Amino acid sequence: MEPDLHELLASLRVWDPEFTELPALDPATAPTTPLPLFARWLAEAAAAGQPEPHTMSLATTDEEGRPDVRIVMLHGADAAGWSFATHAGSRKGRQLAARPHAALAFYWPVRGRQVRVRGPVTAAPPEEAHSDLHARSTGALAAALTGHQSEVLDSLDELTRASESAWERARSAPDTEVPSWTLYRLQPAEAEFFQGDAQRRHVRLRYRRTPDGWARELLWP
Repeated sequence: MEPDLHELLASLRVWDPEFTELPALDPATAPTTPLPLFARWLAEAAAAGQPEPHTMSLATTDEEGRPDVRIVMLHGADAAGWSFATHAGSRKGRQLAARPHAALAFYWPVRGRQVRVRGPVTAAPPEEAHSDLHARSTGALAAALTGHQSEVLDSLDELTRASESAWERARSAPDTEVPSWTLYRLQPAEAEFFQGDAQRRHVRLRYRRTPDGWARELLWP
């Protein structure tokens, strides 16, 4: 018997006190730039037991301006930008080539926190993409070598054969080049930090890049 979707949704709750702690966010003590606060929040989410805190939603738009979103892994965050990787010929790669802007969203329910970042995206030099990929696991290289990301797949058997071949190559030649693999960097124009509150007085602190540096402002929840 299929579950009743409306009953299921009505039964669900967020920020259960048994699993979630809602710390305060004092904007007056926040750093002047967003990266240190992001690094702190990421570390605190990991320490609190948040599964896969480095995963994020990546939103792009296609050539006609239609939105698209998926979950990817954060590869790094520094002065050069927030970085992630994919094949240049994948759907998101093609979309970024046509419209090189994107938005990221992190959600860490164990702390009642969200971080949203958006801005222009650029591709890192190929040698940096190569270094990034080969610093990761054999499985990451095998997945990249399997290729054909976002293309139509005829059958799961075809995927199995391609994946087995890629795994063999990744193990025997771990420095294999994957020319289509691209490291992208999003340079934030805005970064918003959302701290949930049990009385729904959520704190939203937005950093906005200006010609004179970062401006900070509060937003209504």
